[in-house]
Amino acid sequence: MSEYVTRPKRQNELWLTEYSTDNLKLSLRVKDMLHQEQTPYQELLIADTNEYGRVLMLDGAYQLTEKDEFTYSEMMAHVPLCAHRNPGNVLIIGGGDGAIMREVLKHDCVRKCTLIDIDERVIENSKKFLPFAGCSFSDSRADVKCMDAMKYIHETSERYDVVIIDSTDPVDFAAGLFQSGFYADVKAVMTPHAMLSELTESPFTDSDIMTQAIREMRKVFPVVKMYWGVVPTYPSGMWTYGLASMGDDPSVPVRKVYNTKWYTEEIHKCSFILPPFLEEMIKE
Repeated sequence: MSEYVTRPKRQNELWLTEYSTDNLKLSLRVKDMLHQEQTPYQELLIADTNEYGRVLMLDGAYQLTEKDEFTYSEMMAHVPLCAHRNPGNVLIIGGGDGAIMREVLKHDCVRKCTLIDIDERVIENSKKFLPFAGCSFSDSRADVKCMDAMKYIHETSERYDVVIIDSTDPVDFAAGLFQSGFYADVKAVMTPHAMLSELTESPFTDSDIMTQAIREMRKVFPVVKMYWGVVPTYPSGMWTYGLASMGDDPSVPVRKVYNTKWYTEEIHKCSFILPPFLEEMIKE
């Protein structure tokens, strides 16, 4: 049994625990363990919980839950897509559960959405156990590739209007995804008016990662802004995102999207209004 799956004194009771820091953890009571395996890259676990429904964990960290994933997926996808006038070609790096691709494909103007995830097992098990997220893989506009994102970026001749980086925490095989060298490589496959969004963690539990990501983006892109939202099952509940643009202001929505549960045009605009403590943390 993994160290983040525990059995308290009550018979047949299981809990999943993410140890966010040395002094902070979040536990969910398990209704049913659905799948667990060690893939070539990480430990993958899918369970059904009493409080948040089905949960995907990778290496002991919550990636999504059935109850609250839309708060994250919609902000990652719709902010850059609605700020771009014609996002026809979209690239997602990571995101093997499919939830962000589901949101991207709500935009009729998207002709093709390419998803690059190194771990095929995440994709396959999301299709099987997380249909609310993995439903997007069957769309004719979805182009899914299981490979190293850096290798793909270096070799592709495609050019993208929007790039969404939905990585795991920046360790091991994902460590390079928060560095200026990677951003420069991605910039090379972006169109002249393209935008890039990326998770930048919590200002309360991962402030160093957050500030590093924004600093590294600024070395590469002419326009870099931060926006924020809430994700109840992510560390601290407050979540930030970096948005880099080749020129246009990403805080101004120019297109609409429908059938959302969190994102609206008003939330788009307001998400770029940062509280003073956050402004101070990322000031140049």
